Amino acid sequence: MSIRPLIPAAIRAVLPFALAASLVFQASAEESQPARIVAIGGAVTETLYALGVEDRIVAVDTTSVYPPEAAQKPNVGYMRALSAEGVLTRSPDLVLMEEGAGPPPAIALLKSSGVRVETIPGGHGIEVLAEKLAAIGAAAGKPEEGKALAQTVEDGLERLAAELAPIEERKRVLFILSIVDGRPMAAGSDTAADAIIAIAGGRNVFAEANGYKTLSAEAATELAPDVVVMMTGAGPNHAAVDPFAIPALAATPAGEAGALVRMDASYLLGFGPRTADAARDLAAQLYPGTIKPAR
Repeated sequence: MSIRPLIPAAIRAVLPFALAASLVFQASAEESQPARIVAIGGAVTETLYALGVEDRIVAVDTTSVYPPEAAQKPNVGYMRALSAEGVLTRSPDLVLMEEGAGPPPAIALLKSSGVRVETIPGGHGIEVLAEKLAAIGAAAGKPEEGKALAQTVEDGLERLAAELAPIEERKRVLFILSIVDGRPMAAGSDTAADAIIAIAGGRNVFAEANGYKTLSAEAATELAPDVVVMMTGAGPNHAAVDPFAIPALAATPAGEAGALVRMDASYLLGFGPRTADAARDLAAQLYPGTIKPAR
């Protein structure tokens, strides 16, 4: 006996549409749960690990240095010099990249291949950071976890800001990216270094410049930083060089006090899940005894 007569005509009329809608929903759910992700950018990779989806990562780029386990993944090269063919050989169903990945022809090829390509917003502000973490979570099929991670980082930054608020005299900070032939390259405004200095409660003494610029000896002395910040883990022009071997820097308050802070490059400037801890650790070195480190 056919059950068709037992189904009201109104319901029979909408069944095809309901079935179509369910198929669309299923396809959308499958798309939002990628199984093979190529992660381009250190913050992208670190966030995917923080979200617990590292088993879905089939390849990373050379800036993906944290956590250390990421180094065991196949590598597709530097994020600004990608090969579309190299990425596609990993058979991804999602290429998740930070803004600025390239070159443009390679990105265009990836998009034209039919593979899902998602670009995560760049920038270094607190609001942009939260947006970035949430966007990575959404792209990886973990939207609620991404939002929760973003909220955790925001909460940590808000606690730090509250602790810094009573400090009236802010430390004058000079961030040196590298020193080549005795000439320091320093961070001006619109840089990750400038942003992290501000979050940590410091004043970037080179903020009048935009981007990274080489400092003259005269300018280095006139800036009179209280603290010099440099990176570790970012090549030979960082870890082994003593900035106070440069007479102009030795004559500054930082040089006279030997106030040099060295921090891991990806930790300090990565602007990913560890940013609240990185900012706190920098603040703890700028204001020892007032701000406690993250751990």
